[in-house]
Amino acid sequence: MSQLSFFDDNESLRFPEKLLEYYPHFLEAGPALALMNELIATAPWKQTTLTIKDKVLLTPRLTAWFGDAKRSYHLSEKQINPHPWTPVLSALREKVEAFTHMNFNSVLLNYYRDGNDSVAWHSDNEKELGQHPSIASLSLGQARSFDFRNKKDHQQKYSLRLGNGSLLIMKGDLQHHWEHRIPKSARPLQPRLNLTFRIIY
Repeated sequence: MSQLSFFDDNESLRFPEKLLEYYPHFLEAGPALALMNELIATAPWKQTTLTIKDKVLLTPRLTAWFGDAKRSYHLSEKQINPHPWTPVLSALREKVEAFTHMNFNSVLLNYYRDGNDSVAWHSDNEKELGQHPSIASLSLGQARSFDFRNKKDHQQKYSLRLGNGSLLIMKGDLQHHWEHRIPKSARPLQPRLNLTFRIIY
């Protein structure tokens, strides 16, 4: 399975392979959509809250956390205890691990219902993920823009369109120097599901 080049030859900004790998056809389109529909129908979705300037706001997406026992995770300043692996997610984990040669003990599901759902600029740098997190991010359904920006120089930006069935691997020092987001969209969008396989210490 070939890796997609991130940049054209005339672009000066480059992400080295030690930080990012992108495989646009990790899953075939039909099975990817079927998997998305099954997970949307069966996962125990929750909408978490966050407090900004003394205002309690709902996060603009739904989430579900699965993993090995006692692999809790902090999301929006709240401790999330994992649901047990389902047969579908266990099989998918095995497929991702065989492809990436990594071992994951948890997966966070993010459900973007339409273009109004999003995730703000952030880095996955929680202490549970270790010093150099390796995260395998599987996208299902509607293609969405995945934006990067340099933490010290916000003029250094790049947007990658994550398509149905694609796999993005983030690793190395990426979370130390770059932030990422899924922006809102003014145009109507179909549902998208994102599964981020992680190693919780």
